[in-house]
Amino acid sequence: MATLFSPSALFSTTSSSSSSSTTTTKPSKAPPPKPLLTLKPPPPPTTNLIVTLTATAAALVLTTTPPSLADPPKSYNIYYGTAASAANYGGYGGNSNRQDSAEYVYDVPDGWKERLVSKVEKGTNGTDSEFYNPKKKSEKEYLTFLSGFRQLAPKDVVLNNLALSDVSLQDLISSADSVKSEEKKDEKGQVYYVYEIDGVGAHSLISVTCAKNKLYAHFVNAPAPEWTRDKDTLMHLHESFKTVGSF
Repeated sequence: MATLFSPSALFSTTSSSSSSSTTTTKPSKAPPPKPLLTLKPPPPPTTNLIVTLTATAAALVLTTTPPSLADPPKSYNIYYGTAASAANYGGYGGNSNRQDSAEYVYDVPDGWKERLVSKVEKGTNGTDSEFYNPKKKSEKEYLTFLSGFRQLAPKDVVLNNLALSDVSLQDLISSADSVKSEEKKDEKGQVYYVYEIDGVGAHSLISVTCAKNKLYAHFVNAPAPEWTRDKDTLMHLHESFKTVGSF
């Protein structure tokens, strides 16, 4: 028993244990971690703000003009007509100023083409000038004149006489849904008869007046689809006709 538990061995163990406890240092404590910065989501918009934004967006939709698919606004050229007789057709010469010898004027849309009138046609039905839309040749304006008229007959008589020399006008009148006629005077007192013929497949505007012992009739014709599309332009052409001296 003495050999198993000797005092030296006991003391040696205790001493070693005591020395270990005096030299060992406690590890320093790590600083506590900093709290993480958290971002809170913004509060949802209030009901009033949502209503305001919705109303603003709706206003923008209603007031913003969408891109136009229509043709750009028309520009016009003034045509000066001389109303020369068939015998004198083309007799003014290249040096003549057409504007100085003009008896009537009307506007022609930029891009429309002039159809040259033959001397025979001028002598038979009095056609003096004609322009047409190259995209649709039946959309056109033209002027006829007859000599020897000092004043206008009643409106229905004038229209019937015009139709006698124009088969297309006869057909349009015979199949028309409506034929309107009106007498107008310009600022100088010159009388114009104005006709509007609404046919099944076409529309016609006619303006007739007398000046310088001649009867002038200006026509603006268009098929129904072109009339619907170009009504403002065609009305402008119709209203632009004037005899020289009346403007």
